[in-house]
Amino acid sequence: MAEHTQERRHRGASYTAVLSLGALGVVYGDIGTSPLYALRESFVGSGHEIAVAESNVLGLLSLIFWSLIIVITLKYLVFVMRADNDGEGGILALTALVTPRSGNGQRRRWILIMIGLFGTALLYGDGMITPAISVLSAVEGTEVATPGLSDLVIPISVVILVTLFAVQKWGTGTVGRVFGPVMVVWFVVIGALGAAEIARHPGVLEAVLPHHAVAFFADNAWTGFLALGSVFLVVTGGEALYADMGHFGHGPIAIGWFSLVLPGLLLNYFGQGALLINDPSAIENPFYLLAPEWGLYPLVVLATAATVIASQALISGAFSLTRQATQLGYAPRLRIIHTSATEMGQIYVPLVNWILMIACVGLVIGFKESSGLAAAYGVAVTTTMVITTVLFFVVAREVFKWSFTAAAAVCGVFLAVDLAFFGANIPKIPHGGWFPLVVGVVVFTVLTTWHTGRHLVGQKIQRRQTELSTFIESALRKNPERVPGTAVFLYSVRGTTPPALLANFRHNKVLHEQLFVVSIVTDDAPRVHPIHRCTVHDLGEGICEVELHYGFMESPDVPAALEHNLGVNTVDTTYFLGRETVVATARPGMVRWREHLYVLMSRNASSAASYFNLPGDRIFEAGIQVEL
Repeated sequence: MAEHTQERRHRGASYTAVLSLGALGVVYGDIGTSPLYALRESFVGSGHEIAVAESNVLGLLSLIFWSLIIVITLKYLVFVMRADNDGEGGILALTALVTPRSGNGQRRRWILIMIGLFGTALLYGDGMITPAISVLSAVEGTEVATPGLSDLVIPISVVILVTLFAVQKWGTGTVGRVFGPVMVVWFVVIGALGAAEIARHPGVLEAVLPHHAVAFFADNAWTGFLALGSVFLVVTGGEALYADMGHFGHGPIAIGWFSLVLPGLLLNYFGQGALLINDPSAIENPFYLLAPEWGLYPLVVLATAATVIASQALISGAFSLTRQATQLGYAPRLRIIHTSATEMGQIYVPLVNWILMIACVGLVIGFKESSGLAAAYGVAVTTTMVITTVLFFVVAREVFKWSFTAAAAVCGVFLAVDLAFFGANIPKIPHGGWFPLVVGVVVFTVLTTWHTGRHLVGQKIQRRQTELSTFIESALRKNPERVPGTAVFLYSVRGTTPPALLANFRHNKVLHEQLFVVSIVTDDAPRVHPIHRCTVHDLGEGICEVELHYGFMESPDVPAALEHNLGVNTVDTTYFLGRETVVATARPGMVRWREHLYVLMSRNASSAASYFNLPGDRIFEAGIQVEL
């Protein structure tokens, strides 16, 4: 028994180690590549310029140190990651966790959903900027190694980005297995480079004392506050820790942070600071100037690999966000391709992929250098972090049952830091910070327009419908012919008769021997256990109403669910769908431009057959026109 227990513990430890390695490759790519530009931008960022003096170096290093401790270590790893939704994290999962579906909290539910949706929309802007700034800052290392290659920085960056997006359709499973080891090498190398410089100037370590941060603000006043907007670049990957929690779990992510990521980042930042104290002219590119001349090109290659990994994490995150929004009813059905037979989280959304690629390439060409992009970076992420803190306060009070005093004390500290970063980033808006905000507003408009439009369409269709039980009773009284086989009618409004069923009975005067009226229900949980997948209401005479429950992280597979839960023979089954043709009108509803936007999205949405994984050769569709 003791040997079995020891073996199980050993196996558990090995599994945790594998997950921790994977987390290094997926979770920490964004925050791990921040040393490429964060300290430099803190001195020479758009809208502010700080003198490269020893006191300012120590002050900025102190701000960087305490930002990593307060925002990443305490806020996310210690507190926010406790607010998991069945193991899943991220702002949409958090929103679902704090919004009850019924009771007296409906108005509050609507407000929280809008806040969460806006935070989600802003993450798309982040997903566009991160690949662009990360790859561009890595390739800029060639300018340090060979100044004559400066004209090639933008073309090389564009080629890398186009290649990165082009390979998404093959999935990240194979490439993902090398992500972790590459990032281990990355953190070891940047830590070693920083440690070597610290060894030559150990006095830089006194920056951990917070009085240096206080002195920095006292000496630089308003300019120092503006520099805080660039200091924020060191924590921009914080949301990724929370969003990717479902893939690895809190433990492996924390192990990776404390054992390798945090030490590697601090050593590199402090090493860059030591270099600047000794040689202020190194502010041109302190990250690459830490390396010996012979190591510049290998470091450029390693940095490019690390930034590609960081970009991959944001791209995959955008795919996951899109699927969640679709499942929760805030986005139209899009073509989603599963790139792995074993991992449900590995998906590819072509439309989102190409939009991100065009945006990233446009940002590289438009801003031309990472310093320009840094001005656009931060506004969206700080807003999202503020929203996360607000939502976590609600979770602390209502889910964790904390007292108001305890919740306010903890969240108040985090909110003060978040708002300070947010305020420091506001001056960036005219210098490029407008871009992620515009993206966020556009995506938010799309999400809310689709959800409102679906609600209005559902209301108008329901006015024409009869209850399913009433229709079945009426139809059976006419003693219709029961034709062999199984018919599955998919309809979103439970308890009412699908238009396709009405049309089939009206024109053909028959009912199938087995008839299932199926509705898909998306629960607030990320995943639904298979034993809770199917709910059946037997209406008699071989007719059943079926509810199939899925989580917002799952993709529905109707044939598989019916076969597994009800033994439905898919070879003998015909699937009937309704297709609504929506027309914008001047009638009360949404404003006209939103109606036209909804009509456009509706016409270009992926087919229900593809979304629900229905066999294309066994489908009948019945059309219905709906006027908004």
